[in-house]
Amino acid sequence: MTTDEIPSRPAPQLGDKFLKLLGVLDRLRAADGCPWDREQTPRSLIPYLLEETYEVIESIEAEDSPALKEELGDLLLHVLFQGAMAEEAGTFTLEESIVAITQKLVDRHPHVFGAARADGPWHAKQNWEAAKQRQKGRASRLDGVPATLPALTRAKRLQEKAAYVGFDWQTVEPVWAKVREELGELEDARKSADPRAQEEELGDLLFSLVNLGRFLKIDAEGALRGASAKFEYRFRRIERELLAQGKKPEDASLDEMNAIWDRYRGEAAPR
Repeated sequence: MTTDEIPSRPAPQLGDKFLKLLGVLDRLRAADGCPWDREQTPRSLIPYLLEETYEVIESIEAEDSPALKEELGDLLLHVLFQGAMAEEAGTFTLEESIVAITQKLVDRHPHVFGAARADGPWHAKQNWEAAKQRQKGRASRLDGVPATLPALTRAKRLQEKAAYVGFDWQTVEPVWAKVREELGELEDARKSADPRAQEEELGDLLFSLVNLGRFLKIDAEGALRGASAKFEYRFRRIERELLAQGKKPEDASLDEMNAIWDRYRGEAAPR
């Protein structure tokens, strides 16, 4: 099926608002527009693009719909900003990018727009990965996972890609065993006092924990963000209680701080 055979969503007002946003962006980039917007380049906007992406993630995890509405708009602006600069440079147009992603969605879902079958979400994703491999002509199924991804997320994506071709355990029991094995090897490395071996074994342990999370349907990156938020919340409670006593953390003993920590152990960090 081609994209021409798929009916467009009947939303003329959405189209008008989208074009108005593009018009505002064009005005900002014009010769008599905003000096800051005019001086930006694709590279200079990378830090802001990353920041907006993480703010979208934060609003999703906080289940904050008003914030998500705003942050999605901010992220959309950066997508359009990059597209506008590409048009100015003559490399490609925003329209070409939209046409490409529309066709990609059709090509990568043969179980929806073609004759292939998908017996559940896992099989659907397997179809996607197989189509992607064919279309891009990649040498390895692991190609295409950005090296700049957060390490836990990248580990999970590599594991998923291998799993879609059958390189995976069938049950969670051997995954648990692998975690215990890697923990033992890290302890052995610690006893050897070899820093490089310790780093390698810690990496292996983290990789196996990401895999365990995948089997338990827990995203390791999100779980660690949650644990960090919990630690931050409880430590700030320690600071506040000590401040009320006229103390700073460095003036308190570990036992004092642990006593405060234990009082909030069962308390979750606010979203």
